[in-house]
Amino acid sequence: MSVRPLLGSVDRSSRYDATSSRRSDDDPTLPLDDIGRAITEKRLLRKLDLRVAFLVLVYIMNIMDRYNIAAARLHGFEEDLGMTGNQFNTLISILYVGYLLTQAPSNMILHRTKRPSLYLSSCMIAWAAITMCMSAVPTYHAALTLRFFLGFVEATFFPGAVFLLSRWYKQNELGLRIAVLLCGSSVSNAFGALVASGILGSLDGTLGFTAWRWLFFVEGALTFLIAVSAIWILPDFPSAPGIWLSPDEQTLAKRRMEEEVAAIGHESKSEENFSGLAQALMDWRVWWLGVALHLIACSQSFTMFFPTLSATMGYNATMSLLLCAPPWILGTATSFVVARHSDVTGDRFWHIVGPLLVGIAGFMIAISTMNTAMRYLSLFFMAQNAVAFVVSLTWVMDTFSQSQSKCAAAIALINTMSSAGFISSSYFWPYSWGPSYVNSYLICILASVLCIAMCWVFREHLSRCNKAAEAEENVLGLPNGFRYIL
Repeated sequence: MSVRPLLGSVDRSSRYDATSSRRSDDDPTLPLDDIGRAITEKRLLRKLDLRVAFLVLVYIMNIMDRYNIAAARLHGFEEDLGMTGNQFNTLISILYVGYLLTQAPSNMILHRTKRPSLYLSSCMIAWAAITMCMSAVPTYHAALTLRFFLGFVEATFFPGAVFLLSRWYKQNELGLRIAVLLCGSSVSNAFGALVASGILGSLDGTLGFTAWRWLFFVEGALTFLIAVSAIWILPDFPSAPGIWLSPDEQTLAKRRMEEEVAAIGHESKSEENFSGLAQALMDWRVWWLGVALHLIACSQSFTMFFPTLSATMGYNATMSLLLCAPPWILGTATSFVVARHSDVTGDRFWHIVGPLLVGIAGFMIAISTMNTAMRYLSLFFMAQNAVAFVVSLTWVMDTFSQSQSKCAAAIALINTMSSAGFISSSYFWPYSWGPSYVNSYLICILASVLCIAMCWVFREHLSRCNKAAEAEENVLGLPNGFRYIL
C-alpha cells in the first residue's frame, strides 16, 4: 500500500501567521484554524465539483460529436456519400490524426495561459461549427476533411480538462473527479444513442433533408450553446481571481496546491522555466504508460462500432440504438465505484486489471456464440473495459505530479499515444469480419493482456522506487516523503 504525502509537515510560516489577527499584504483573508479550514474547504470542493459537472456535459458533447457518424451509418450515411470498402473506417481514423498533432502543444499553451476557460470554450465553439458543417457535406472527401479538423480542435479539450483538474484537486481527490469526467464518455455512448434514435426517427425528410444531416446539425447546435455558456462557467487556475469564490475560498484554493507541491517536492524555478515537454519526452515512464494506454484504446475500439455490434443481434436501426444505452449506463455506475475505491485504498494496478479482465470475459462470450441474449450480455461486460482507462489516467497524474509543467506535457503525450490506438484500431472491424467479428474480438483480447503485463512491470518499478526512498529516509532519519501510488 502506498504512503501518501504528509501535508501536515508543510512549513507555512513564511506566508501564513496563525497567531496574527490582522490581514497580511500577501493574504487577503484572515488565517484559518483547523475548524474554519475544514468548513471552507468543504464549501470550496462543493463549488469546484459543480464546475466539474459542467465539464462532464462538455465532454458528453465532445464524444457525441465524435461518434455520431456511427449512428448516422445506420440511416444511409455511407450510401448517400457513395462510400465503398474501408472508407467509413478511414473516416473514423482520420479524426485521431488531428488528435495526435494538437494535444501536446495545446496543453503547453494551456499551462501558460491565464484564462483556460476562454481557451477551452473557443476550441469548443470551433468544433461545434465543424459538426454543423458536417450536415451539409456533399461527398466523402468533404466529410474526410472536416473530420480531420474536428479532431484537430476536439483534441484540446480532454487533456486540457484533466490538467485543469490537477491544478485544483489533491492527489487523493483526483481519482473520483477524473472518473466523474470520464463518465461523460459512457453517458455519451448511452444517451447519445438515445438522442440519435430520436433525431433520426423523427426528423427524416424534414425540410427536404435526410435524417443523418439533421443529426449533425442538431448536435452541433447544442454543442455551440453549451460552448458559449462555458466561457463563464469553466474555472480558471487557482492563481486567477474568480468571482464564484469567496476571498477565503480563493486563498485556500491556492494554499492547498502550495501544500501539495511542498509535500511532494518543490518545482524549482529553473525546472519551471525549462520545457516541461522536453522533460516528459526524456522520461521513459511517459512512453511506457503511453504504450499501455495505447493498448487500452485498442481494446476499446469496439466503442466506435457499438451500434454496429448491437445491430448484429438482428433488430432494426432504432431498436439497435436503444439497446446501446443500458450497457453504458452500468459502465458509468461502475466507473464511480471503482474510481472511488481506488482512491480510498490507494491502489491503481488492481483497479485497472479488474475491468480489463471483465472486458476479456465479454470478448470471449461474443466469440463463442451468436445467441442474441448472450451477445447482448457480452456488451455489458465489454463496457466495463472502459473503466480501466479512468484509473489509468489517474495513475499518470499520480506518477508525474511533482512538476506541473511536466505533468501537463505528460498527460498530453500519453493521451496522444492512447488516441493513436484508435487510428489503427478503426480498421479492426471491417464488414468482411462481421457479423461474428471473431478476429476483432481476438485482437481486443490480445491488447488487454499485453496492457496488463505492462502495468504489472510498471507497478514493480514504482514499488522498488518506494522501497529505495524508504530505505534512504531510514538511514538519514528523515520523515516519510513522497511515495508513488501503486
